[in-house]
Amino acid sequence: MSSTSIVLDQVTFEQKSFWRNPAAAFFAFIFPIIFLVVFATLFKGQKVQIGSVQTTYDDYYIPALVAFGVMGACFTNIASSLSARRDNGILKRLRGTPLPTWAFIAGVVGSSIIVSIILAVLTTGFGIAVYSVNVPMHILAAAVTIGVGALSFCALGMAMTIVIPNAEAAPAIVNGVFLPIVFISGTFFPVPSTSILAQIAEVFPVRHFINAMFTAFDPAHQSASGFNGTDLLIMAAWGVGAVVVSLFRFRWEPRKS
Repeated sequence: MSSTSIVLDQVTFEQKSFWRNPAAAFFAFIFPIIFLVVFATLFKGQKVQIGSVQTTYDDYYIPALVAFGVMGACFTNIASSLSARRDNGILKRLRGTPLPTWAFIAGVVGSSIIVSIILAVLTTGFGIAVYSVNVPMHILAAAVTIGVGALSFCALGMAMTIVIPNAEAAPAIVNGVFLPIVFISGTFFPVPSTSILAQIAEVFPVRHFINAMFTAFDPAHQSASGFNGTDLLIMAAWGVGAVVVSLFRFRWEPRKS
């Protein structure tokens, strides 16, 4: 069997596992929509200033929420699910099977990317249909940005498992790290770049993902290509760093008590 076939089989297995838990799958997709309905309704029609660009709140919020959904599907999901599998001994047993570890990781990442794409399409389509937001101006740039973001946050999710001692602690640690950065990065409302919170957020990849998605959606028609090279490079750098850390520190066995 070729390497490609092995990876595709593993992606299929991961997808089946995801959809066989309909409650978890349902809330994975409905959660961003709930945020969209609440915030887009509250601030409908309001204008926001993004750097030198002024646009409606909804046209800002949709790309930010797409980024949020991708980060949830990749970073949060992978950090929590791998911690649970490690604690249950699944990862340890996996290493004794013929399945290469790289194929397992590729399957997990591939499945997360599929979920990310569905989330992005669903969120954008809902925003266009219900809140009349602009159709993304640069589809290719949006797809590339989602791809870079998904891969980077998948890697960060794997690296996050290093500091998670057990499955019970995973939700608290993951959300305790992720949610504060999400808020100060301007996911739900723009944070002025001159504020101390924005300057702190600039260190992390979340704000750069949101900025890159806003450039790709380009509601004010300010970008010729839709690519935000600086933000994409910073995201990619975080992803590469997470891969390097994971290669040396990722644990396959439960931590001894």
